[in-house]
Amino acid sequence: MRCTLTSWAVHIPRAHLVGPPNPDRRYRLLEQVRRRGRERRYSERTIAAYVHWIRRFVIHFERRHPRELGPEYVREFLSFLANEQCVAASTQNQALAALTFLYVGVLQAPFDRLPGISPARAERRVPTVLSQREIGRLLEHLDGVPRLAVLVMYGSGLRVRECLTLRVRDIDLDRREIVVRAGKGDKDRRAPLAVSAAPALRRHLDERQGLHFRDLKLGIRCTGLSPALERKYPRE
Repeated sequence: MRCTLTSWAVHIPRAHLVGPPNPDRRYRLLEQVRRRGRERRYSERTIAAYVHWIRRFVIHFERRHPRELGPEYVREFLSFLANEQCVAASTQNQALAALTFLYVGVLQAPFDRLPGISPARAERRVPTVLSQREIGRLLEHLDGVPRLAVLVMYGSGLRVRECLTLRVRDIDLDRREIVVRAGKGDKDRRAPLAVSAAPALRRHLDERQGLHFRDLKLGIRCTGLSPALERKYPRE
């Protein structure tokens, strides 16, 4: 496997990585990250990604607090990702964004971004697009819900997460359209529902409705809540 090496020229005075005392110091570091991300209206997926990279950064240096880590540690971690882990440029940039948010947004370092560090240049690749024949051969080896998911994603142009988080209210079989909620960029959009997916999707929804009615008879009345709604109406 050949890695694409990225040079990280970093020069950050150690004092610049530590801002004034943090009023949220009573919270653990990762909880501070979550709280500050929600204050800035970041999506839960973005917050989870930032927490992941900050945790990896801390673990990489034997769980030392980032306030103790100077510029050489930032440079070492980013170089480790590029040269040892062979991550993609987009992954490098996500890690950089997470560390920038940590030092600037959470630890309140006195600058707008980590000085001396530029995002990795993403290389443009021609996307691989399966032909209709290849899609047909793929569907021959699938059945049930996995087959339905592939039909919906292929026919409506949905990403994996967008398909897996669809709810009944998002599907309009009469208008042949799907409402994608909180998609890329945390934006909603409408997508056409492929004619080939409609019959299987209708059968699946009928089965789910039957299961729902059986649950109601058994006294099972629950559903998932969005993080915002769960915080607004906490369980007592």
